[in-house]
Amino acid sequence: MDNNVHILNLATYEKPQVVESTNKEWVAYGERNDYYDWLIGRYKNSTTNNAVINNIAKLIYGRGLHALDASRKPNEYAMMKTMFTPKALRGIALNFKMLGAGYFQVIYNKQHTKIVKVDYIPTRLIRVGKCNADGDIDSYFYSDNWEDIKRNPPVKYSAYGTSKDGIEIDCVKFESIDMKYYTDVDYLGGIPYAVLEEEIADFQISDVQNSFSGSKILNFSNGVPSEEAQREISRQVKGQLTGAKGDRVIISFNDNAESKATIDDIALSDAPEHYSYLSTEAQAKILNAHTVISPMIVGVTTENSGFSSNADEIEMATKVFYNQSIVAFQDAMLEKIDEYLAFNGASLDLYFRRLNLMDSIEEKQQIKEETELKLSSQMDEIIAQFGEDESDEWVLIDERDVNYEEEVDLDEQVNEWEAELQEENKTTLSKLWEFVSTGVARGNAKSSQDKEVQGFFFKVRYEYTGNPNPERGFCQAMMRAKKIYRKEDLEAMSRMIVNAGFGEGGANTYDIFKYKGGPRCRHRFTRKTYVSATRSIDVKSPLANTISTGKARKFGYNPVNPKEVSMMPKDMPLKGFSPNNPNLPKDV
Repeated sequence: MDNNVHILNLATYEKPQVVESTNKEWVAYGERNDYYDWLIGRYKNSTTNNAVINNIAKLIYGRGLHALDASRKPNEYAMMKTMFTPKALRGIALNFKMLGAGYFQVIYNKQHTKIVKVDYIPTRLIRVGKCNADGDIDSYFYSDNWEDIKRNPPVKYSAYGTSKDGIEIDCVKFESIDMKYYTDVDYLGGIPYAVLEEEIADFQISDVQNSFSGSKILNFSNGVPSEEAQREISRQVKGQLTGAKGDRVIISFNDNAESKATIDDIALSDAPEHYSYLSTEAQAKILNAHTVISPMIVGVTTENSGFSSNADEIEMATKVFYNQSIVAFQDAMLEKIDEYLAFNGASLDLYFRRLNLMDSIEEKQQIKEETELKLSSQMDEIIAQFGEDESDEWVLIDERDVNYEEEVDLDEQVNEWEAELQEENKTTLSKLWEFVSTGVARGNAKSSQDKEVQGFFFKVRYEYTGNPNPERGFCQAMMRAKKIYRKEDLEAMSRMIVNAGFGEGGANTYDIFKYKGGPRCRHRFTRKTYVSATRSIDVKSPLANTISTGKARKFGYNPVNPKEVSMMPKDMPLKGFSPNNPNLPKDV
């Protein structure tokens, strides 16, 4: 009642206080420990600030967390996927950008030997614990409501890497030069303009709803009653004369008619232009504070934005914006994620897949095809060292998956014919080693599974069969080669790095014969048995056609192989994973 003149005051920003109370273990953020809630208010009520923060958080997460070496380290990649959910990473990205810090909740197994899951906690629910004697932060405090800690008492958690607790808290943030416990948001300079944008919006809404003045004045000119009586009369009159839109009637109490109230309008010249200027200025300053080079990148339109801008300039702006405003957030998060994976004995070349703001479908497809072509060429060169093409000089008499239960051991028979294959002082083993080292595919190279029986020459070879559209480079190269392989070829592959990262614990070598393209591979080896009477026999020869599968068995020609040879890794008991793998996925 004493002050009936109201002025729109544009707020000035004051840096929040960081308060260490002697009777509390945590450090308050803000004079009333509510600074995070205050920042959230600026996020919710400023149109520009809301749009920019939302879209930058989306760009930080992009299309999710991925690894460049995922195909070479499927075990570690599967473990990473179970540890981090998209929801948790999106939550960290939004809190990190909006409030200057993101909090990971690191959950261990009972023995504290492995991190089983990493979640996130909303930043506004966390306060930092006071430093220990060494000056380090070793604790954080969580409460559902910091305004009512009597009903929601703070719970203490150890900082990451400082205890053997089942749950620890870790913080990802950028350092502020003058702050230890907390950190400034990266858009600090734009906060006053976010407040200005809010107040302009409130003022204009009020102006529209109430015209910022009463439309009627009701004068009482028979004396001025007490303040209590004035309030009661005003309440009764307004109850009868006003509606849901608010006070459109002004009540005036006067000693007489000559002293009745008058209304004078204070008109602002060019008011629409003035407010338009303030709104534009506030928007521009908020965008600058977020280092947004082009508003279109974050879904904000301005008077000068449109589709007539130079495409090269927009592309350059996008790249600069990503490097300045997005990559720094991603790198900070990836550093933390790498630490958690390292605790589990894993290492991946991680990155966040970008939302391709500028790339067209054709450009993306071209890049993909060029990359795949390069990788395929490299893999083809490796695979080309092994195997042979099927030849008309040999007749295929049997083709089947390996039936290990019906096969007998041929080890005792090898010595019978190995001597016959010796040439001067050169052994079959040395011949095979020359084959592997020179990388030359020889169709008639001998194998320990080759045998001459009653004048017929038998050989067994293996063909890579299964999924015709594989995703892994090794499987693609094997399917493209369309070759047949000796057992020695596959053993040689197992000694070389032909499918890096798919071995035990991410090793680069493993038994190709048994495990093909690695865990969950959808391929197997098919055994193919050939016969020739002269080693250069015509496929139309009646002699060749008389050799049947049954006769081959009759001659005692039944090579033995491990049972896994005929199985796709995806159909094995552990889907091709080793039982000794410390990172064995939960779904096997």
